[in-house]
Amino acid sequence: MAEIKAINRTNDYAFKRILGSEEGKEALVSFLNAVLEPLPGRELITVELLDRELDPKYLLDKASRLDILAKTASGALVNIEVQIVNKYNIDKRTLFYWSGLYHGQLASGQNFIHLRKTITINILGFDWFSSKGKYHHTFHLREDESGELLNDDLEIHFIELEKIKKLKRKPQNSLEEWLLYLNNIQGEEMEEIAMGNPGIRKAMTIEQIFFKNQKERRLYELREKAARDELSMIVGAKAEGKMEGRTEGMVDSICKYLDARFKDQSLGLQSEVKKINDLNILDKIINKIYTVNSFDEALIIVKEAMKN
Repeated sequence: MAEIKAINRTNDYAFKRILGSEEGKEALVSFLNAVLEPLPGRELITVELLDRELDPKYLLDKASRLDILAKTASGALVNIEVQIVNKYNIDKRTLFYWSGLYHGQLASGQNFIHLRKTITINILGFDWFSSKGKYHHTFHLREDESGELLNDDLEIHFIELEKIKKLKRKPQNSLEEWLLYLNNIQGEEMEEIAMGNPGIRKAMTIEQIFFKNQKERRLYELREKAARDELSMIVGAKAEGKMEGRTEGMVDSICKYLDARFKDQSLGLQSEVKKINDLNILDKIINKIYTVNSFDEALIIVKEAMKN
């Protein structure tokens, strides 16, 4: 196997294995405290990982989500996801997955009082917001004029890695140290940061162990290939300047997912999807198709999207 000189820390498989593992909980707690900035004395001490393993055969599926889901001591859910490629719908995807986590806390017949705060943290490898210097945006539910908080159950963070690169200065807090880590800083600068940040030091120790495991390296490389393929598809469609480039890419992604998940059972549905050239319909399908638990659910999603 070829030697990999430095790890890509925004590879979502590596990110999940390093921060989303039992041995990485110290690093995860450090990162969460840096992002959430709890009041003094209320810092997170530990979290419970609600791990969702991914079958390795789906690692080449560009649409597979390799996120980290954890629960705090107070019962709050925290979901962390790395998004490197701009799919132009990160706001809607975020609300969709946030809502799923929020209402998914209740079993049938349970009282709404049991719902707990749900936090989403999106780490973006592209610029999404127009502000030039602000790299961390946090959203809650507030009244338009007074700013009064409806309740504290919704909290969404967007962190833009590209903007931290442009600051051209040393990190001024723990979050900036973590963002430099995620921007793949190496050498003496990273070592200096790690010396003063135990969470990052722990993450770097785990990544070294991770890279010595040939199986993990192979899975990491599969995920790198999926990311490169997705980026090439998007860049190619933009370069051509044709809408059909996007529609073909979306049709291809949907059909590949159906094939990987449901095999021959999905061949008829794939044929129907291949006839769709309306970007809005495809967008509705692609926003929901990856959450299905059965082929019947997938069929319903496609049929409903085609009706509207």
